[in-house]
Amino acid sequence: MLHSVIMAGGSGTRFWPQSRKNLPKQFLNFTGEATLIQQTVARCGDWISPARTWIVTGASHVSETQRQVPAVPIAQVLVEPAARNTAPCVGIAAIQLAAIDPSACMLVMPADHVIKSSSEFVRAAQAAAEFVDQKPARLMLFGVKPTFPSTGFGYMQRGAQLPGNTVPAYDVAAFKEKPDLATAQTYLSSGQYYWNCGIFVWRAATILDALATFEPEMYRLLMELAKHVGRSTWTTALAELFPQMPSISIDYAVLERADDVCAVEAPFDWDDVGSWQAMPRLKQADSHDNVVDGLHVGVETTSCIIRTSSEHLVTTIGVKDLIVVHTPTATLVADKHDESSIRILIQKLKDMGLEGYL
Repeated sequence: MLHSVIMAGGSGTRFWPQSRKNLPKQFLNFTGEATLIQQTVARCGDWISPARTWIVTGASHVSETQRQVPAVPIAQVLVEPAARNTAPCVGIAAIQLAAIDPSACMLVMPADHVIKSSSEFVRAAQAAAEFVDQKPARLMLFGVKPTFPSTGFGYMQRGAQLPGNTVPAYDVAAFKEKPDLATAQTYLSSGQYYWNCGIFVWRAATILDALATFEPEMYRLLMELAKHVGRSTWTTALAELFPQMPSISIDYAVLERADDVCAVEAPFDWDDVGSWQAMPRLKQADSHDNVVDGLHVGVETTSCIIRTSSEHLVTTIGVKDLIVVHTPTATLVADKHDESSIRILIQKLKDMGLEGYL
């Protein structure tokens, strides 16, 4: 039985001031259709029902998760007592599923990505599940064909093609960290590399076995926690054991160390919506190369990203290459090419005791 596991614990700090502690980017609407988490739940449509959908999120986000995706049973909204990256997140979902069905298969995906074709996504996910059925020890990833030489995404190099299925899939020959521009251009030109989009399919038992091999202390804690699945002691045990787990991604914990890691070639358009720079990829620019979401009037304004509401007018005169984001309590004006400084700004707000704006 295939279950979807949605990782919704991110903070989305690069989307400040709209993304805040209590309302991070997965709960925001960037495409005019629905919020990112709503799109993620809906993406599987009737193929994976809400009864087989699990969401892992932080304690402060549970009520918003329930409000936005009420069809998912509250018992299947798993709470992370502390931020511990994706490996512990996957681990607590895996022990829940393994308790229900020892052969349960997991479709693991972030809550904050944009995928434009749900039907193509389902087709690829079905193919990945079939490859796992053929060989349960496989760990299946999704590889997205690069469309530009990104220095912000991790890459994987494809190896030999797997036999069968209508969606191409390959052994993963190597993982590559976020490259410099020249290296990224080489990857793009070769046609042998994919973006690692952070979507996975595997059996719950298989990923737990892998954690036992590569992260034995995490596995030990998960097995202690597994004793409390379905019992009234779960919340107390989770609060005690989860924070003891190392903070590490599932990529570093398992995928870059394991054998039999394979990737389906994603037939869908994908964007991780990692920062305000993603807006031109999500929304068409106007004749002055401005991407505007909300009420804006500009004079001599070019190549800007402007986000406001339909009730608050933003005006600009004689500017270019800016990010301007208005919210009721804070406004950001930044150089479009220096977005990384948002992290510095957030730290400065903390240092100044202005955490109420975060």
